[in-house]
Amino acid sequence: MRIIAVIGGIAAAVVFFFAVIFALAASVQATATRLATSGILFIIGLAIIVGVYYVTRKPKTVIQRLEVSGRMSAAQIRCPNCGGSINPREIKIVQGVPYVKCPYCGTTFEVVEEPKW
Repeated sequence: MRIIAVIGGIAAAVVFFFAVIFALAASVQATATRLATSGILFIIGLAIIVGVYYVTRKPKTVIQRLEVSGRMSAAQIRCPNCGGSINPREIKIVQGVPYVKCPYCGTTFEVVEEPKW
């Protein structure tokens, strides 16, 4: 992956160099062809940089950790609608909130911890 970034950087630098040369040549002797060529080379240079970025980027890993205060004890989870027993393995985390779907009545509800006091 590193060699792709180096080759892409060199190619983008060469293309940008020629884009600047064509832009300077267009300013000395005004021709639309040189200015258009400069613009096209500039766009190609940007495309090379963006392409190298997408090829060499690494995927991000998201790690969620649960921190609890005090002792933990297992409690049975019951559906608030029908009172059916819920398997804790069925809990899904959606945007940081634990949700579970009751296998008996189909109700989806948020799993909340009851206060201890």
